[in-house]
Amino acid sequence: MTSTDKKVSTPGCTIDRVEKALRVIEGRWKLLIIHHLLVSTPRRFSDLERAIPQVTQKMLIQQLRALEADGVVRREARPVVPPHVEYSLTPFGLALEPALDALHDWARDGAPSGTGADLS
Repeated sequence: MTSTDKKVSTPGCTIDRVEKALRVIEGRWKLLIIHHLLVSTPRRFSDLERAIPQVTQKMLIQQLRALEADGVVRREARPVVPPHVEYSLTPFGLALEPALDALHDWARDGAPSGTGADLS
């Protein structure tokens, strides 16, 4: 039995599935992008740039393309001048909301004392 076949705490959930899910959302900006698309959708590229001012334009484009390739984000380009591109979450992306809510609650409640993690 390999380590990816071991069960985690939820019945029917293998660590392999968790690793695949984490690969989809890994990256410094992906969770922030998903969060902002959950709060308000659809959003134009410039809206996302303003919402996440720390991210460079190049990195935002890369992260959006990766999320689009993974089926989390939908990109809709309208044939107007100037170009009008909007991003929204797909049903697959919207399904991340409960997981992000749980992560938020975990961070809000803080790490156990003695772990050295500061989640405030």
